[in-house]
Amino acid sequence: MSQEEYVPPKVWNWETAESGGRFARINRPTAGAKYDRALPVGKHPHQLYSVATPNGVKVTMLFEELLERGIEGAEYDAWLIDIIKGEQFSSGFVAINPNSKIPALADHSVDPPRRVFESGSILLYLAEKFGAFIPEDPAGRTETLNWLFWQMGASPFLGGGFGHFYKYAPVKIKYAIDRYTMEVKRQLDVLDRQLAEHEYIAGDHYTIADMSIWPWYGCLALDRVYEVAEFLQVHEYENVQRWAKAIDARPAVKRARMVNSVFGKPENQLRERHDASDFEHRTWDKIGDE
Repeated sequence: MSQEEYVPPKVWNWETAESGGRFARINRPTAGAKYDRALPVGKHPHQLYSVATPNGVKVTMLFEELLERGIEGAEYDAWLIDIIKGEQFSSGFVAINPNSKIPALADHSVDPPRRVFESGSILLYLAEKFGAFIPEDPAGRTETLNWLFWQMGASPFLGGGFGHFYKYAPVKIKYAIDRYTMEVKRQLDVLDRQLAEHEYIAGDHYTIADMSIWPWYGCLALDRVYEVAEFLQVHEYENVQRWAKAIDARPAVKRARMVNSVFGKPENQLRERHDASDFEHRTWDKIGDE
């Protein structure tokens, strides 16, 4: 079926009904708070405001890995931000992240509390704060950061590009799907070639580079993102498959995927994460449902 050619007007006007398909209600061309609401603050040094999308899981992976190592200073409270309801536009959230995107972190171990936003920035901040999951030697640190920033630049093509046009766009546009499919498969090939020579993304050690990339590309390989395993033939990327499964088996990663999750069965979700013991004494106290 041919598509009617779109001729851009001289001046673009916002037409809400066509601005994002499923996400049209929350997508808008302006920034800033849309309503007043303070964010909850728990008892631990770190306050995480997020939801278990790939970008959110990156940060809970690091927190859970830090706790797995017995680092008590890494205790955190996790508060659900329902992005479909637009809770990322509250005054409290915007004060922490003016870009209104999850995840956002407030570090209350310092006075005044320090805001940290953008998932890559949060990973680097916590890794440096606790001296973990980032190499100390300049070569290893640089390679880790190479791949951390690779993910930050690459995954918008997977999520906002391929994922949007394949899964969420109100109409299927062959040109858009073909363009972003080609790019996603190229990215998978980049990772597959790197992992053919290294156990982990940045070398022989598990780092924040893996935590940044796995929730997107590892879960894509495991058919947890957009239901496109057959379409993308993800089984062909054997090294990515090996790496994705190895990280998926880590206990901290299994816990991390539960925190602030709104997906799947209740037993696979966890609200208001506090301590390591919370996984033995779960509560289902959802916030923001009013």
